[in-house]
Amino acid sequence: MARQASIANTRNIGIIAHIDAGKTTTSERVLFYTGVSQKIGEVHDGQAVMDWMAQEQERGITITSAATTCFWRDRRINLIDTPGHVDFTIEVERSLRVLDGAVAVFCAVGGVQPQSETVWRQADRYGVPRIAFINKMDRLGADHQKCLKEIKERLAANPVLLQLPIGQEEKFEGLIDLLEMKALRYSKDPNDPSRYDIGPIPDDLLESAKASRLQIVETLAELDDNLIEDFLEGREVSSERLRASLRSATINLKCAPVLLGSAFKNKGVQPLLDAVVDYLPSPADIKPVVGLGPDKEQVERPADDSAPFSALAFKLMSDPYVGHLTFLRVYSGSLKSGDQVFNSSRNAREKIGRLLKMHANKREEIKEAWAGDIVAAVGLRNSSTGDTLCDEAKPLVLEQMHIPEPVIHIALTPKNKDEADKLGAALGKLASEDPSFRVRTDQETGETVVSGMGELHLEIIADRLIREFKVAANLGAPQVAYRETITKTVEVEGRHVRQTGGRGQYGHVWLRLEPLEIGSGVVYETAVVGGTVPKEYHSAVGEGIVEAAAKGGVRAGFPVTDVKITLFDGSYHDVDSSEMAFAIAGSLGFKEGLKKAGSIILEPIMALEVVTPEDYVGDVIGDLSSRRGKVSALESLGGSRIVKCEAPLASMFGYSTELRSRTQGRATFSMQFGSYQPLPEQVATEVVAQRQAQREGQR
Repeated sequence: MARQASIANTRNIGIIAHIDAGKTTTSERVLFYTGVSQKIGEVHDGQAVMDWMAQEQERGITITSAATTCFWRDRRINLIDTPGHVDFTIEVERSLRVLDGAVAVFCAVGGVQPQSETVWRQADRYGVPRIAFINKMDRLGADHQKCLKEIKERLAANPVLLQLPIGQEEKFEGLIDLLEMKALRYSKDPNDPSRYDIGPIPDDLLESAKASRLQIVETLAELDDNLIEDFLEGREVSSERLRASLRSATINLKCAPVLLGSAFKNKGVQPLLDAVVDYLPSPADIKPVVGLGPDKEQVERPADDSAPFSALAFKLMSDPYVGHLTFLRVYSGSLKSGDQVFNSSRNAREKIGRLLKMHANKREEIKEAWAGDIVAAVGLRNSSTGDTLCDEAKPLVLEQMHIPEPVIHIALTPKNKDEADKLGAALGKLASEDPSFRVRTDQETGETVVSGMGELHLEIIADRLIREFKVAANLGAPQVAYRETITKTVEVEGRHVRQTGGRGQYGHVWLRLEPLEIGSGVVYETAVVGGTVPKEYHSAVGEGIVEAAAKGGVRAGFPVTDVKITLFDGSYHDVDSSEMAFAIAGSLGFKEGLKKAGSIILEPIMALEVVTPEDYVGDVIGDLSSRRGKVSALESLGGSRIVKCEAPLASMFGYSTELRSRTQGRATFSMQFGSYQPLPEQVATEVVAQRQAQREGQR
């Protein structure tokens, strides 16, 4: 089977944004204009193609990233529409890990919102070139200049505006293309929304357009030596040269082209597709993917069909018709259905059953996938999110993706004993699909505890259990994912000496515990001099410590984090010492150190942004203060105010209901995880008492 499109004519892109900026609406227009859909699907009436889950259609939000393929100007575009809600941030994370470019959608009224910053930083982390689309230009209060300023200041980006609007707010009727210096006026015929007329720029906008085009040339001249001479001598620069320069600067992350439009009103989507083709990279334009070889050496894989096969499994999905699907980004080589591949992350062989090209939840069987393709494979039994698949003769392991830590726990119990096995199997499948969702059994209570990124995340999980897996379960009250850490450096001894009838057990260590900056995690190092603890036992000591840290600290039994443990001395016995003995000695020493190192509790602090009418600002701030919230900024937005605040997750449960009642339903808010911070001692005492009472009641 031959390639549908060459590597140079392939674009792997994602649409990323804050919730309600218009990502899915933009995706639906893309599908319509590229001929994939014959009818425009709308989010508000539950008809969006890319929002195919029942929960997405009911709530009007995107929950899972959906992949599809379309063609524009003979280029193949593999498109992924991602969620905007922070609870589903893992979907954005894993999509950006495998994409070559992104379209960041901003609301012309809301500007750069909290989740806009989060997804932009995620794209920065993976070095993904992006273009910006300022959407909703027809809305009251639309201000693309304010949005541009925020992109520059809040995101530390270099935006290059390529269009000017013709008309403002409800009078928005078209765009000025600053590269071609032409006006695009859109049809007002609702039966023919895709048509626009190209003509001269209106006289009243001509000077503004000339100044804006000069600004583009000036910006690009700073990034492209070939343009400096023309710019300094005032020579006209052709649109072709500007496009080439802009493409190079975008791919090298030096700037972000900015386009305007209103996806809902069918304005600006075709120029956006042109920009995807013109400025975002093909797999051949980006650096070869880098992995680690068998000897931990760096290995490169270019985007070449003839190179050794390598791919990353970035998403798992259960499909009621074909079973277990594994989404793959093929970086190099080719893959046929029936091929045997090597999972280098797990050192296991896998067989590819069938290969599918996905269109949201619909599928089309294909026989072969090539470098740069995004496909779904059926038949992989042992592969998980983040695993590398490759040629066994030329193995490598690609960089893992960043998985955010859950911040909320809920106990889950089956409605009856018959449901227990079904519940366990269903939760296992959901956890394999979503790495930010965790399942564990509480050792003290025997309860099944699920952890996620927020209330909505776990609410959707519970809904999916009922609808997809036909399992009914009782949900407990939400519990905050507290952590414990230490405040001072201590040195402690850990001894595990046991003499039985036969061979005994002997492990003896000296450990140094030091506090680290918040967010550092658990760091284990060795500084043993003279072989007092043989090297073969060093990793066992670390394993014992890490396991003890995960089981919980001495204050309230919450997982321990942000601590550095150094093994610096100890002793061993020629006969009785073993890895197990030293692992136990390490865990005992660690627990002893926690008692002496001033253990404190950390709590998750959320970053909030509340948009409220002026009349309710005082009430909103007063309510946030009562929740231990700290207001960091107060900004104006048209006739509304934006209240920026940090507040503990523990006090924010049920906040949406409270905010609606206080503001007569007129205020909105967004909330995302900010950081872990020390819990005030008075509150910590209450949390410890509640934890102890909870344990006593469950015994």
